[in-house]
Amino acid sequence: MPKVAKELSALEVKNLPPGSHAVGGVAGLILEVTPTGGKTWVLRVRTGTKRREIGFGGYPSTSLAEARNKARETREAIGKGVDPVAERQAAKAALLAQQASLKTFAWCVDSYLAGMEGQWKNAKHAAQWRSTLETYANPIIGKLPVQSIALPHVLEVLNQPQPDKANAALWDSKNETASRLRGRVEKVLDWATVHGYRDGLNPARWKGHLDAILKNPGKVQKTEHHKSIPHGEMHAFMSALRQQKGTAAKALEFAILCASRSGEVRGATWAEIDLKKGLWTIPGERMKAGKPHTVPLSKQALQLIAATEPTAGTDLVFPNPRGKVLSDMTLTAVMRRMQLDAVPHGFRSTFRTRGGEQTAYPRDLLETALAHTLGSKVEAAYMHGTQIEKRRKLMQEWADYVDLAQAQGNNVVPLKAVSH
Repeated sequence: MPKVAKELSALEVKNLPPGSHAVGGVAGLILEVTPTGGKTWVLRVRTGTKRREIGFGGYPSTSLAEARNKARETREAIGKGVDPVAERQAAKAALLAQQASLKTFAWCVDSYLAGMEGQWKNAKHAAQWRSTLETYANPIIGKLPVQSIALPHVLEVLNQPQPDKANAALWDSKNETASRLRGRVEKVLDWATVHGYRDGLNPARWKGHLDAILKNPGKVQKTEHHKSIPHGEMHAFMSALRQQKGTAAKALEFAILCASRSGEVRGATWAEIDLKKGLWTIPGERMKAGKPHTVPLSKQALQLIAATEPTAGTDLVFPNPRGKVLSDMTLTAVMRRMQLDAVPHGFRSTFRTRGGEQTAYPRDLLETALAHTLGSKVEAAYMHGTQIEKRRKLMQEWADYVDLAQAQGNNVVPLKAVSH
């Protein structure tokens, strides 16, 4: 039997000098005191043929009485054949496994992209990967443990409704984007599997899996878009539009200059417009995505607003004769009077097409100008500071582009409508 040391009192333990001291009460219970005064509990025992030292924490956070109780319980467990050190190691391994299972998809995205640094074709390619995943995947599955992601989650990502496409599913309305997204989600999940954060088959794989559920990318029917005017003919259109009379024509011109939706312009109030700062801030309740949207106003847009007289009895900038909101058809009627087979919403497509084809502005900046939903961090970045000024430059360049007809006089080209 191990020798039982004299049982020390709490006061005696408190005043022990540097060294290893048996405190008694339980065989092998030691208080180790360092030269600097640090004190740690250790139980020296033998399990089978192995000699073990098991720690119980520091003193006084673990009191003398608590240390003796833990020592007794440990010796009793050893007497029943339990190896407390092996048990602790197993518990630690289980905890690590649990933590691994709680790694989120967003965390895996960041880790995967960090690991790929230096392997991309170029910086733009890396940015496109991050943008696709943060815009479409993270808002839906970003916070989920990567271990739990299954087929229903992947389908929710690929079939999420698109507000700018009449809520059509992403796979049907933006199939090229959705196909790239699927492949990138698959890569991230493969990475997570290799690193031990998930197991089982990849729910984002195409062959023999999603190809049995989703339409083949090459056979997805193209979505019918809003008819619009080619951006090369915008100069002529704006010159003709300015010859039209009435509030609806002004509202349509303002919508074009701001690349805004008809409803946003028709419901615009004077309280939303800051002429001094040149900003139009639309509250979230009037936006399709439910979030506030700020539009930097071009010189032309500010001139139009400055030339618009407020109407008594209403705060609306473009009210109907009764002081109420214009109907959507009033703006369409302006274009019909001009004998154009196009719709007001089509000008947003014209703005986006021209921005993508003839300018160097990044996609996220163009999408933000259109108030399309992006990742929250991206949206926040483009709503503040220097990014607002970048958007102001974009809107001014657009206004100057469509305004060229004034400088060119009547030398304009015939108008026609197309579908983008």
